[in-house]
Amino acid sequence: MSDSESEPEQTIAEDVVVTKYKMAGDMANSILKKLITKCVEGANAIELCKEGDKLIEDETSKVFKKEKEMLKGVGFPTCISVNNCVCHYSPLNSEKEIFLKNGDIVKIDLATHIDGFIGSVAHTLVVGSSKDNPVTGRKADVIMAAYLCSEAALRMVKPGNKNAQVTGIIQTVAESFDCKPVEGMLSHQLQQNKIDGAKTIIQNPTEKQRQDHEEAEFGVHEVYAIDVLVSTGDGRPREIDTRTTVYKRNPEILYQLKMKTSRALFSEVEKRFGTMCFTLRAIEDEKKGKLGVVECVKHELLTPFPVLWEKEGEFVAQFKFTLLLMPNSPIRITSGVFDPECYKSEFSVKDPEISTLLNTSTSKRAAKKKKKKAASKAVQQATEEVAEA
Repeated sequence: MSDSESEPEQTIAEDVVVTKYKMAGDMANSILKKLITKCVEGANAIELCKEGDKLIEDETSKVFKKEKEMLKGVGFPTCISVNNCVCHYSPLNSEKEIFLKNGDIVKIDLATHIDGFIGSVAHTLVVGSSKDNPVTGRKADVIMAAYLCSEAALRMVKPGNKNAQVTGIIQTVAESFDCKPVEGMLSHQLQQNKIDGAKTIIQNPTEKQRQDHEEAEFGVHEVYAIDVLVSTGDGRPREIDTRTTVYKRNPEILYQLKMKTSRALFSEVEKRFGTMCFTLRAIEDEKKGKLGVVECVKHELLTPFPVLWEKEGEFVAQFKFTLLLMPNSPIRITSGVFDPECYKSEFSVKDPEISTLLNTSTSKRAAKKKKKKAASKAVQQATEEVAEA
């Protein structure tokens, strides 16, 4: 009997679980903020990935120190995917270095976890951009498209709505900017020790993917990592010759490994990472890790996260946030700080229903404040009219 069968699943119906999610989310946000400031001309992608992972380990080690058996740390290793690289670029120390240049579109993707409760986040920026030096052209189009897709999704992922509704609205918003959501990409429900939970939202599915994808309704006390990736190209990701470095253990598969290096790698993965995602860069002996991973993947003990690419010359933007579906209202616990004034696109959302949706506040407190302000203004105007009379 597996752990998941022997013990009831812990959910955000419990306050302690909400606390762990929020702690993981706060750490992810803080680490993302630090990495954003380091994405400058000349920065090394490998060093940024290493620094992100070190920050995750350092921050998570500061909490629940008395809980010696509790796993904490990297929920998803730091990835720095540039320009037409879609996702999962977290290179090894032995690989060719990539240095950032002004004008590069940089996607930072990472996740922390506390006791298997994951705070996942991704953010896109352009190196060297600012309000005084705003991004224009296709880079601005794709970033604004991805950002607004994520904001629309934020307002649509709530109890009672269905995953197909989110798929549709992401498609419409992206097309408003003459862009395409990256085909087949999934946003997953998060569960304890599981970054790829049961329910999913699919982007831009092929006809077969649409038929095979399971319809689901969002429910109270569920958690989601909403992951939006949008491209200026055809949106069809492909593998080239870039080494896959990110993996996770598949607890459903049992197999007796033959090679010593494979057994050593798998044992280290079980002990240090559990079912969380990891990078081969974090393995104690990287060289042996590269050898051992082959047999583990062949027999599906480890699931690979391949590096995917759009066509050369195209751009991809990504925004990801973690959402808790609480009884009162959803709570977004991760996000980067985005300033729309840094991006000047010729396009905008024309659909009136989606425009209305995007202008809807996601904060009940803000909505109440707005309502109170409007009421005060009405009272003030009425008072002035009485005085004049």
